[in-house]
Amino acid sequence: MSKILIRGAKVLGGEPQDVLIDGETITRVGTGLPADGAEVVEAGGKVLLPGLVDLHTHLREPGREDSETVLTGTRAAASGGYTSVFAMANTFPVADTAGVVEQVWRLGQESGYCDVQPIGAVTVGLEGAKLAELGAMHESAAGVTVFSDDGKCVHDAVIMRRALEYVKAFGGVVAQHAQEPRLTEGAQMNEGVVSAELGLGGWPAVAEESIIARDVLLAEHVGSRVHICHLSTAGSVEIVRWAKSRGIDVTAEVTPHHLLLTDEMVRSYDPVYKVNPPLRTERDVTALREALADGTIDIVATDHAPHPHEDKDCEWAAAAMGMVGLETALSVVQDTMVETGLLDWAGVADRMSFTPARIGRAAGHGRPVSAGEPANLTLVDTAYRGPVDPAGFASRSRNTPYEGRELPGRVTHTWLRGKATLVDGKLT
Repeated sequence: MSKILIRGAKVLGGEPQDVLIDGETITRVGTGLPADGAEVVEAGGKVLLPGLVDLHTHLREPGREDSETVLTGTRAAASGGYTSVFAMANTFPVADTAGVVEQVWRLGQESGYCDVQPIGAVTVGLEGAKLAELGAMHESAAGVTVFSDDGKCVHDAVIMRRALEYVKAFGGVVAQHAQEPRLTEGAQMNEGVVSAELGLGGWPAVAEESIIARDVLLAEHVGSRVHICHLSTAGSVEIVRWAKSRGIDVTAEVTPHHLLLTDEMVRSYDPVYKVNPPLRTERDVTALREALADGTIDIVATDHAPHPHEDKDCEWAAAAMGMVGLETALSVVQDTMVETGLLDWAGVADRMSFTPARIGRAAGHGRPVSAGEPANLTLVDTAYRGPVDPAGFASRSRNTPYEGRELPGRVTHTWLRGKATLVDGKLT
């Protein structure tokens, strides 16, 4: 049906309201709205949010379809309440040309579960030596605005400066994976007490912080935008806070897993906890939560990193780094930020929809839940609590650190431009 009436939903956690969708657009928001032949969704007690936007997703296609495809990844996104995701460039071949980003963009259009905006590589082949076709990717049908070598750091200061200068011309942004490679050679986990006790190679906080410090200064010098991927340390928070106080155009993201998990988990030697950047200390987790609450960290981004079973079911040193996150992100944020009183649901909408859409220039997403706006929406049963069961994931991969862990909240419905992609927790 083209008309849908969402009845009694708490819009952004506020007082219950009715929301009427006609076609692709929200036409009325109020109380006691007549159904007038619309399909009625009873939403009493549930929270209605704008469709979530993930600025950091790995969809793996082309090249690693054994881990994920654009179709399975966007189905996972819809299951998690997302209507738009930004797909990282570390595919095979690398998304460093107009042709590859257009391929990913068209696969997203064909999937129909959420919008896919490709992220272009900063350097050719992610090798850090030569700028990729930034202008051509921006001018392509994909309209790329975000560029990143994520998985690798743009470690050469001159290359990073040139990238910032280039994207400034069309209002783009460079998203930096902050990892000084020389300081992390052989690193397996966070450098600290636990790494010393376990005898695993340490990944020092300064490897992240030194790159962030350099890049915010470069962004200030150039007058361009820089975005910090998966910020993970208390020291990084302080650098970003300082940069913002100077008026530097920097934004930053934190992953759900860095808001919840610590390096103590690594004592199990379970490779499901192996991730880049590594899980840090309780002190870091506290700093990240506080920074997300006060706006120093702008957004939550999943860094959804699917891997096939064989790449995780092995010894720690041989295991791939990364965790899936699209289907559990909102629950983790509810657990760590809402139920702790650090954020209300309006704050969640800001950190997971409004602001990531603004940073990535995702047209039609991150919009208010009001008349005349695109009907990109997600409905959340915040009273639900239950264990995470990866067997029910839509993602092709199952490498979640939350298996069996009880988390709050469950996305029941997702609408992409008025079309239901998830109904009663089931994909359409």
